[in-house]
Amino acid sequence: MTSLISSVRGTLEGTGPDWADVSIGGITLRLNAPSPSVDAMGQVGSPVRLFTSLQVREDSLSLYGFESEEARQTFETLIGISGIGPRVALSILSIFKPEDLAGAVEAGDIKSFTAVPGVGRKTASRIVLELKGKLELDWSSAGTSTLDADALDALTALGYTPVEAREALSALPKDGSPTSEDKVRLALQQLVG
Repeated sequence: MTSLISSVRGTLEGTGPDWADVSIGGITLRLNAPSPSVDAMGQVGSPVRLFTSLQVREDSLSLYGFESEEARQTFETLIGISGIGPRVALSILSIFKPEDLAGAVEAGDIKSFTAVPGVGRKTASRIVLELKGKLELDWSSAGTSTLDADALDALTALGYTPVEAREALSALPKDGSPTSEDKVRLALQQLVG
């Protein structure tokens, strides 16, 4: 999919929880963005570059900004799914990095998607089904797609969100093949600090 505006480079003028104002040659553009992209932009006055997706609807033009090309591609793939609009796609990308999303899809981890506001079990199942094989596998961090489902379930049962649990498990050393119990113990050490 090609976009009329593929990226924006300028000065950060202001931010909100899901948007950023970027000044470019006397024009300030408001870009909708997932919260990790907004957080990564730095302070007001900083130079920024965002990869963009222009979405044209019958009553509006909306520009969406992302810190990486992978995030933009993931956004455009997500909004191609029936029932997933730009707002839900932004919510998904506020919780998942593209590589974590690819890993969750490949693992068939429906439960993680239900943690996204506006995504129920039915929509989560459709996301996994429709994205299977569509996301770049090289985005997924090593081992993410083979995370132990039992360890993930154990951590979420202890009160951690699926995203927190997945991040802790994906940060474990990749050498050896620890048991589920070992993975939970090591992940808890990371989560507790």
